[in-house]
Amino acid sequence: MPRNAESTAFRSALEVIRGVEPRVADAIGAELADQRESLKLIASENYASPATLLAMGNWLSDKYAEGTVGRRFYAGCQNVDTVEALAAEHARELFGAAHAYVQPHSGIDANLVAFWAILADRVESPALKKAQARHVNDLTEADWFALRRELGDQRMLGMSLDAGGHLTHGFRPNISGKMFDQRSYGTDPDTGLVDYDRVAEAAREFRPLVLVAGYSAYPRKINFRIMREIADSVGATFMVDMAHFAGLVAGKVFTGDFDPVPHAHIVTSTTHKSLRGPRGGLVLCGPELADQVDRGCPMVLGGPLPHVMAAKAVALAEARRPDFADYARQIVDNAQALAEGLLRCGAKLVTGGTDNHLVLIDVTGYGLTGRQAEQALLDSGIVTNRNAVPQDPNGAWYTSGIRIGTPALTTRGLGTAEMDTTAELIHAVLSQTSAGVGPDGTASKAKYVLDPALADKISRQASELLTGFPLYPAVELG
Repeated sequence: MPRNAESTAFRSALEVIRGVEPRVADAIGAELADQRESLKLIASENYASPATLLAMGNWLSDKYAEGTVGRRFYAGCQNVDTVEALAAEHARELFGAAHAYVQPHSGIDANLVAFWAILADRVESPALKKAQARHVNDLTEADWFALRRELGDQRMLGMSLDAGGHLTHGFRPNISGKMFDQRSYGTDPDTGLVDYDRVAEAAREFRPLVLVAGYSAYPRKINFRIMREIADSVGATFMVDMAHFAGLVAGKVFTGDFDPVPHAHIVTSTTHKSLRGPRGGLVLCGPELADQVDRGCPMVLGGPLPHVMAAKAVALAEARRPDFADYARQIVDNAQALAEGLLRCGAKLVTGGTDNHLVLIDVTGYGLTGRQAEQALLDSGIVTNRNAVPQDPNGAWYTSGIRIGTPALTTRGLGTAEMDTTAELIHAVLSQTSAGVGPDGTASKAKYVLDPALADKISRQASELLTGFPLYPAVELG
């Protein structure tokens, strides 16, 4: 077999790893094999390019680099400065932002940087300075209470979890819920859509310091111009978490009122998901918040990960190429085709369809919980994740929904015709799965019944569907 550059690089890496811990090498190889054989429909997952993956495995990993470009607390960071500056430059140009901070290790970290930047911009207090000087995980409960007392009643208004919001938008299990007094806006109970008049009413009543827009399971666009007007009407800082749909912004699918960057005071994102980069985060803002954002390390971040910033630079450079816009458009076309196929099969979809990269199926119509549906699909070679639906009767653990997305399959080259087939496979599994019973004979929210022969059949059909769309075709490990 021909050993091209990509195959040589990955084969050689695995050989080196195998010489130290063969089980790790085996797991890496097995992961590639599993991803090649399954229909990956998790909306938050994608496939990074070989160049992006390779950029993470190098000597940049060995460097400490606290600080920012040209202002490090360690010597010898000239090469780190180069890759961080490149990543920030590509981010600014890609999104049309005045300032980009590419150090966050994840989307949660990016949100923490944004929250602290907003607080620091609003208030200077002894407790805040103490918090900025220490790692956030070192703060005691007493520190948090002191901070809240000195800052005053710091309020955040964001989308509710069951409507599609995210845990990091002020909810108690997350650290953001300790920083802010949070209230949620939901969606219209009949349509599942954001009701901007109700958001404005909630903002007038609650008077938040921060109004957050963004989602992890809302299958429609958000009008960021209207949301900014609401924020301005109550003097709130408007923050957008575009982690899920950043690729659609980068690819100019979301423009005008639906592009958050011109409208928000501060924007956060991950660099994976629809942006198709490495796992990590970034923050975009104007000059008025830039200095505070650049204090992210050591304010809430540990040392920057230079090797991941290098991978971010590569992925963001890829996203600036013209073909990325074609990719982003195809993501939405595929999601809409998938939604239409499911509707033809009789599935119930939250909001009745999609405008973006994801589709949310209400599986109660199949007599299942989200947990049962998720596992039955996984048994059948279809990888999804369970998700709450608005006013979910099964709560956040078992849920009543399945969230599916098209970024990964679109990367593999699948189109709208393949989405029709995918919808049929999903429906075939869910329609033939039934709820199981627990040890006491009552209905279970976790156990399910699915004929193994059907699961095997669907799994083989899923694998056959992918045959014409090989994953990392230039990488040959065997």
